[in-house]
Amino acid sequence: MAGGFVGGAAGKRVENYEGRITGYFILACLIGSLGGSLFGYDLGVSGGVTSMDDFLQDFFPSVYNRKRRHLNETDYCKYDNQLLTLFTSSLYFAGLLSTFAASPVTRKYGRRMSIMVGAVSFFLGGAVNAASVNIAMLIVGRVLLGFGIGFGNQAVPLYLSEIAPAKIRGAVNQLFQLTTCLGILIADIINYFTEKLHPWGWRLSLGLAMVPAGLMFVGALFLPETPNSLVEQGKLDEARRVLERVRGTNKIDAEFQDLVEASEAAQAVKHPFRNLLKRKNRPQLVIGALGIPAFQQLTGMNSILFYSPVIFQSLGFGSGASLYSSIITSSMLVVGALVSMVLVDRLGRRFFFIEAGIQMIISMLIVAITLAKEFDHGKTLPKNIAGLLVFAICTFVVAYGWSWGPLGWLVPSEVFPLETRSAGQSIVVCNNLFFTAAVAQFFVAALCGLKYGVFLLFAGLIVIMSIFIILLLPETKQVPIEEIYLLWEKHWFWKKIVSRSDEDDKGSARI
Repeated sequence: MAGGFVGGAAGKRVENYEGRITGYFILACLIGSLGGSLFGYDLGVSGGVTSMDDFLQDFFPSVYNRKRRHLNETDYCKYDNQLLTLFTSSLYFAGLLSTFAASPVTRKYGRRMSIMVGAVSFFLGGAVNAASVNIAMLIVGRVLLGFGIGFGNQAVPLYLSEIAPAKIRGAVNQLFQLTTCLGILIADIINYFTEKLHPWGWRLSLGLAMVPAGLMFVGALFLPETPNSLVEQGKLDEARRVLERVRGTNKIDAEFQDLVEASEAAQAVKHPFRNLLKRKNRPQLVIGALGIPAFQQLTGMNSILFYSPVIFQSLGFGSGASLYSSIITSSMLVVGALVSMVLVDRLGRRFFFIEAGIQMIISMLIVAITLAKEFDHGKTLPKNIAGLLVFAICTFVVAYGWSWGPLGWLVPSEVFPLETRSAGQSIVVCNNLFFTAAVAQFFVAALCGLKYGVFLLFAGLIVIMSIFIILLLPETKQVPIEEIYLLWEKHWFWKKIVSRSDEDDKGSARI
């Protein structure tokens, strides 16, 4: 079987990989990781804008009137408006659809081209949103942003995983999460100041999305394509030159030969999406494409990112105080991402998943119990209780920042073999954005209906996903990306599945 040959060869040659960290490699990583800033900026900016009075007056006057009546009071349902939440979620539904177009572009024309397409679409979306005069324009702008997110999220994690040496792949891939977190923090800081610029501050917040998009497009003009993608396109000489330049040495024969053999196996696969259903790819499908991307959103983290100003205002914080609290929580996200970058290739993926799961469950329980005892309709929340809630949310956010946030992109990007990598990443992004959109659309309604129970729901889901990790995910730290498949053959559960892959391949051939 071709996959076994490639993996076996890689297992013999990986010790012969040579190279060093070059300035060219660092530049490529920094430019490529800017894709995360697009995703992060939108995550941060949309929640702040939807809490701004000027924005609500222009587009959602009924929500504004309700907010003014209960400005400093606790009210779970203050922002319960499905059209308002559609403003946030429409981007992610559009991103979901765009992933199907992104996969063939990423595979045929390269990761770099998908990054550039995403940057252009995101730039246009920011411009339309900033100029919006009605809800229809807002939604069109969000759709354009969504297409940009779909292309960027499809290509950037692949780009970073493929260009990085195996020993530091985890840290390099997490540049995507770090720039996402920085994008969120910058958006929260911008919202804090633009909220004071009446009546056009919200336009500035939305329009500044064009800045990271423009930087990413210009940077991509100078970005090298990954050697993996160039080999996949049949540009072997160029692939070798890029690999030599990125690794800083001409002694790249072992790594280059592995890329060529992996590509030959990939070329034999004419239907990569159908190939994902084969037994030998079942672990990647279940863990990388389905389980982890869905669970990343079901932690409840994105509901906090989307609506942290809304949540804090619903809990009785004033408008300025809610945006300030959002800056604190997004800062915790950056701290978590930095911790993960430094330690993920030492302590491993499983450690961070499991430790953070425990911490996040405890945090959600504190929030739920506190709200159940102290939160009452029409009353101002005491300062000490408000401080406890901010602290609990911060401990939740920092745990997510070093676990499900970065690892939700890292693990899926490294488990797929080359022949199914772009197709697998499309499903990852599609699945991720579907649950992102669902959470964005229904969280405020769930908060209104379930009240503090929504946090108990998230705690229960985190228990389930932690068990999922403990039972089904092998440790992937410092394993060469084309050798990951060997882990399934040794795993207590997956070896029962992949050991029957020969029978599955014969059955597929007969079909």
